[in-house]
Amino acid sequence: MTKLIECPRDAMQGLHEFIPTEIKAEYINLLIKVGFDTIDFGSFVSPKAIPQLKDTNAVLEKLNLKENGTKLLAIVANKQGIEEAIKHQEINYLGFPFSVSETFQQKNTNSSIDESLISVEYLLNKCDKSNKEAVIYLSMGFGNPYGDEWSYEIVEHWTSELAKRGAKILSLADTTGVSNPEKINYLFPQLVNSFPEIEFGVHLHSNPLNWLEKIEASWLSGCRRFDSALRGFGGCPMANDELTGNIATESLISFLEAKGEHLSLNMEAWNEAMKYSNKVFG
Repeated sequence: MTKLIECPRDAMQGLHEFIPTEIKAEYINLLIKVGFDTIDFGSFVSPKAIPQLKDTNAVLEKLNLKENGTKLLAIVANKQGIEEAIKHQEINYLGFPFSVSETFQQKNTNSSIDESLISVEYLLNKCDKSNKEAVIYLSMGFGNPYGDEWSYEIVEHWTSELAKRGAKILSLADTTGVSNPEKINYLFPQLVNSFPEIEFGVHLHSNPLNWLEKIEASWLSGCRRFDSALRGFGGCPMANDELTGNIATESLISFLEAKGEHLSLNMEAWNEAMKYSNKVFG
């Protein structure tokens, strides 16, 4: 069964003008009604790093989680964030951005890859004790613009290190939109076959012209876990590329339905969320 992870957190985090808490919560509540598997709703990181998400606690208090079985995911980047997020029973998943690029790991979390690996160990241990699951994002999983060494072998190496530590869900993150069908067609099946105990997904960024080839390559490679954002809003504010955003959820839905997937989504609620997004994103 295909899992759709809707990512309003990723869509909002780079916006400079602060979105009022009430508007954020109303928007996310509409998305919850749609019936996605998971909503990536907020993050527990430094307000100095991501000021837009400084109200994650307040947003969480306003969410209506009785609509359906939709689960919540929050991003954490260090032990302090892990400790804060773990307190909330409503949160099912804690996501950690683990980069295979040393430069981006420093830019994104102000820590080295080795230091982040220690944070991942801490996260996995805390999740085991708190009835939560960790989702580890392999940031820059398809290459990077910094000149850091990248290869399939490097991605497999870090996947192996994460697997040794007990990671069960990994999402290949195309942070700056450099993936292509050739890379996806090789890397995704290779990882799935080498690490059958892990659930793999994709968190792809693209420009409006090449989203289809990336999603099609992922689906044909066996991917059944997709991150996306309504209307393709967002992208990584640390990546400095305004042309590269998230895969648009409506495009993903159309693609999957054309492939015969039965998504069982509340499209009336989806249309309401689409309209309300104008209020959120202007």
